[in-house]
Amino acid sequence: MSYILRPFESGDARAIARLTLDAVLKIGPQAYSADQVRVWSKGHHKAERFLHRADSGHLIYVMADETNQPAAYALLEPDGHLDMLYCSPTHAGKGLAITLLKHAGNEARRFKITKLYTEASELAQPAFAKAGYATLHRSDFEVDGVAIHNYAMEKPLI
Repeated sequence: MSYILRPFESGDARAIARLTLDAVLKIGPQAYSADQVRVWSKGHHKAERFLHRADSGHLIYVMADETNQPAAYALLEPDGHLDMLYCSPTHAGKGLAITLLKHAGNEARRFKITKLYTEASELAQPAFAKAGYATLHRSDFEVDGVAIHNYAMEKPLI
């Protein structure tokens, strides 16, 4: 299968929301408990949040499949925060995350951003590390009384 990297289109919002929820529910259990997946998944079904983010100046990059449907995406905020990186379970393991991370870095440089940073899940941390992000520390916190964690990571852009 071939993929194309393209900007977010407003018609992608529902598909990206479904993709995100599907990734959390189907891939999340590989590293997180059922309770952790449950609290992580809250709110990810809301398509309007992607429209709001795009309207707010956040950049969403989409890896689309041969039918132009989103297979993966990344969301970059204007300050260099890479807030989201998700891949559909159907398309996972095909290098889409690395392509998106490389593209986000190139776009950040274009906008004179000097550092990218993120909070990567246990599952996303290896892709970020492969793309040159350094792990700063593990962050342990609670969501709705459920302990969960991620990793603060950053990548300087030279």
